[in-house]
Amino acid sequence: MIAREGYSNIFAAVAVAITACIAASFINHWSAYIIYGVMGLLVVFMLFFFRDPDREVPAAENLIVSPADGTVVSVKEVDEPLYIKGKAIQICIFLSAFNVHVNRSPATGKIEYLTYNTGKYLMAWDDRASSMNERADFGVLHPTGAKIFFRQITGFMARRIVYHLKEGDEVKAGKRFGIMKFGSRMDILVPPEVELQVEEGDRTVGGETILARIDDK
Repeated sequence: MIAREGYSNIFAAVAVAITACIAASFINHWSAYIIYGVMGLLVVFMLFFFRDPDREVPAAENLIVSPADGTVVSVKEVDEPLYIKGKAIQICIFLSAFNVHVNRSPATGKIEYLTYNTGKYLMAWDDRASSMNERADFGVLHPTGAKIFFRQITGFMARRIVYHLKEGDEVKAGKRFGIMKFGSRMDILVPPEVELQVEEGDRTVGGETILARIDDK
């Protein structure tokens, strides 16, 4: 399945490829075949990048799942002043251009906080990216009362954030909510009392990998 947010990009890539190949057909030289190959790879890459596979989401509601495919590059304690407003554990997931970029809600609950911030385009693995890059911030109130904060962050290559949420929406863990285009980062901040299930270096699968468990007693 292809993510609907990628239709315009794929259409543009196909249009460019067709135009370039038509122009190359008038070149009586072996370099025309290079152009055909490059344009073919462009279209294939766009289809590959915007793939949107189905995922088997864990059923338990006390789980916090990964909102994205990628690699955990950092797990650390921070102060979160916007939504959790206190100590939190920050899990940073880096997405390369070859990861699935469709984003999924990390937890079930209600969107209580949402804001979009313009900013820079630092490399996504730079610690400063969390506060300085263009980003969208979301705060979800879990049914247990736990507050989960997460953000879509642009990287050096990612120049477009797309989300289909608004304050007051009810979300379910693992459900699609948006996409980041061409390399980016997701930060998930959870209360310090949750039971972490990942560490730095782990690979994550959006909607399937369990990041933490919330004490639902």
